[in-house]
Amino acid sequence: MVEVISDQDLTKKLALKRPLVIKAGFDPTAPDLHLGHTVLLRKLRQFQDLGHTVVFLIGDATALVGDPSGQSKMRKLMTPAEVKANAGTYQSQVKQILKISDAATYQLRYNSEWFGGKTPFGLKELVALTSKYTVARLIERDDFQKRMKSGQEVSMLELFYPLMQGYDSVMLKADVELGGTDQKFNLLVGRDLQRAYGQEPQVVLTVPLLEGTDGVQKMSKSLGNHIGINEAPGEMFGKVMSIPDTLIVKYATLLTDWTADRLAKLGADLTAKAINPRDAKADLGEELVRMYHSKEAAQQARAAFSKVFSQRQVPDDMPVCVVRPDEHGLVNFVDLIVNEGLAKSKNEARRLLTQGGIKLNGTKLTQPARPAAEAVGTLQVGPRHFRKLTARS
Repeated sequence: MVEVISDQDLTKKLALKRPLVIKAGFDPTAPDLHLGHTVLLRKLRQFQDLGHTVVFLIGDATALVGDPSGQSKMRKLMTPAEVKANAGTYQSQVKQILKISDAATYQLRYNSEWFGGKTPFGLKELVALTSKYTVARLIERDDFQKRMKSGQEVSMLELFYPLMQGYDSVMLKADVELGGTDQKFNLLVGRDLQRAYGQEPQVVLTVPLLEGTDGVQKMSKSLGNHIGINEAPGEMFGKVMSIPDTLIVKYATLLTDWTADRLAKLGADLTAKAINPRDAKADLGEELVRMYHSKEAAQQARAAFSKVFSQRQVPDDMPVCVVRPDEHGLVNFVDLIVNEGLAKSKNEARRLLTQGGIKLNGTKLTQPARPAAEAVGTLQVGPRHFRKLTARS
């Protein structure tokens, strides 16, 4: 944990000798959970193992508004259909960490239940909620201050977001709410609103943010630096191998159940250069693949990675792609790798081509297009991605 607000309040709640209601909210803004989400989920599981009631709250209503935390501009609004689709995947994935079949310690809730669902939330409720907080306090938050100073607008909708998240705590009568350090403002609003509605304020526990594979930004699918818990074993392992050496201990600490002694030795060995960081990342990658897939899949992923990178061999098993020439009989590799999801845009694909990051049968491509007859074989994009190219049947 980074911060507990407050130690005294948590001690008092634990002294009640009853299961506490432990809340963590997840807005379904993307279709998959990633390792950054698991930092919170694993903390929820610890409370669940101790007999407390954990509430996995899907913010299907707040996702329509958009969390302004850490944003330099207003988020693009999502459609109800997008939110519903994403929420469905969250339900199926969370069972890899939480004991969803234990009705005594697990609840799945949606905040649409009180924002327009079973409990009507109309003008009367809106007036009551907004009367309990001031604009001055809302715009104190750093995110809003930075944007206003830089000339960026802050919408009324964004001002309403922390009130909605805080109202979730009121409706759930939360004893404890977990969140990343970037959520501290929203979590504290929850404490204030519970007091205003005559409830004991929740304890706020914040956890560290997990940087993505770039080593700089918070892990996020929109930034392309995420590692999804449902990704294929080889892809997950390869992404772990790509993290900066400086994040090895942090990833191991936040994402695994390795003992404190093992973590301390790992840090000391890396500092003393007693182990190769590549080997440490391989151990970490194997452990994470084992956790979310299987021991066998983890061992196979490690062996396949070693074959490609250490032994410079082509993987035995790779996806097949049928090349489709244009009207001139040419295969455009820029379009091909974008269509295969190996680059997010044509500009990124062209940059890879210019930098020598695209190879066909072991030779770097220098031109974006080739005749169809010369566009078959093994395509390699970057260090980890391979496709077997075949002619149209």
